[in-house]
Amino acid sequence: MNPKVDAFLEKAAAWREEMTELRKLCLASGMEEEMKWGKPCYTHEGGNVAIIQGFKESCALLFPKGALLSNPDGLLEKPGENTQSARRIVFTSLKELVKLKPVVKARLQEAIEVEKSGLEVEFKKEPEPIPAELEAKFKAQPALKKAFHALTPGRQRAYILHFSSAKQSATRASRIEKCVEKILAGKGMMD
Repeated sequence: MNPKVDAFLEKAAAWREEMTELRKLCLASGMEEEMKWGKPCYTHEGGNVAIIQGFKESCALLFPKGALLSNPDGLLEKPGENTQSARRIVFTSLKELVKLKPVVKARLQEAIEVEKSGLEVEFKKEPEPIPAELEAKFKAQPALKKAFHALTPGRQRAYILHFSSAKQSATRASRIEKCVEKILAGKGMMD
């Protein structure tokens, strides 16, 4: 058991019992325990298999390669509409988690097998279309274009999805303007 995870659970204001139970299930499956991204992460030979997440209304067990798992009970869900790889099981009570223990154990074992096999999620190859407002900003500010294309593909995609989700051109332009400094600094939206 990792003392950093002990400290995380001691500080948890919400979902402590549920996250402690998820921890027991993950450790019982033979995985190593680490803290990554400020959350308990369970790995097999260095590969991320499961991450415990606490939210305001629920807690969840996230599988980074969840798209490769079977979902016979329909409990695995995408964390966001544009998510390609991760899937999670969401819990709203300890009672619900206890009831779903056999399902959680089965998904954990399957996720470990996926990690052992070396399978990888195939991500969508073609990039998201760049909104016209961003293209115009690139023309007006060539350094921005250079900085944007120096970002990782995931960071570029996150920005494009954020900009493109606005329905009105003025909103897209405003979102772009607010992110210029971060892009020029080589940072992603969440950095």
